Amino acid sequence: MPSPLQPLASRAATGGLIAAGLLAAGLLAAAALPRQQAASAKDLPDPAVAETPAGRPTATATAVLAGGCFWGMEAVFEHVKGVKEVVTGYAGGTAATADYERVSSGDTGHAEGIRITYDPSRVSYGQLLKVFFAVAHDPTEVNRQGPDVGSQYRSAIFPTDPEQRRVATAYIAQLNRSGVFTKPIATTMETWRGFTPAEASHQDFVARNPNHPYVVLHDKPKVARLKAEFPRLYR
Repeated sequence: MPSPLQPLASRAATGGLIAAGLLAAGLLAAAALPRQQAASAKDLPDPAVAETPAGRPTATATAVLAGGCFWGMEAVFEHVKGVKEVVTGYAGGTAATADYERVSSGDTGHAEGIRITYDPSRVSYGQLLKVFFAVAHDPTEVNRQGPDVGSQYRSAIFPTDPEQRRVATAYIAQLNRSGVFTKPIATTMETWRGFTPAEASHQDFVARNPNHPYVVLHDKPKVARLKAEFPRLYR
């Protein structure tokens, strides 16, 4: 994705940027880049395996997910009822390499991700996963989302406890069996190694830059799908 601190320019080596003219021309972008798979929320089953009540004794819980550019992921989950806070950042690598420029190289082990603090009495981890798979990104893409290419844009789940790992593992298997997607789920289940918040310029980027070309083309449509397909969860 384009850095908010840089002009729009081609950066195919890292998958971080696409040409300014291509980005501004939505029709050209749509024609030149692979389309994300359309999986309507109504087609996705609810998770068959749920967290046990004893697994969530506190008023808040934390989920860490990665699925392409963290701007759009953050924007989607900020509109989910029961979510108290969403922070963009880096997961999967070490804190020493958790900065935007180094992560953009694709060799730090990090993925651009979000940390979600939520109220499990209002929204379950399973519901968050359904939003993740249905509208937040394309879970069948390997190391890319739309124009963004590289391992830092992989689809990944970072369970913060055994309950989350159990629910997420079962749901991925369930989705693969369901045949909702024409390709296998590429989402990886990764070891929790902590989460480093991204730079201030990347926090609440969509809310602060609603007319940014990348936001208009790639992020706002995700929020619109959330509203249309999850009306009871949307706020």
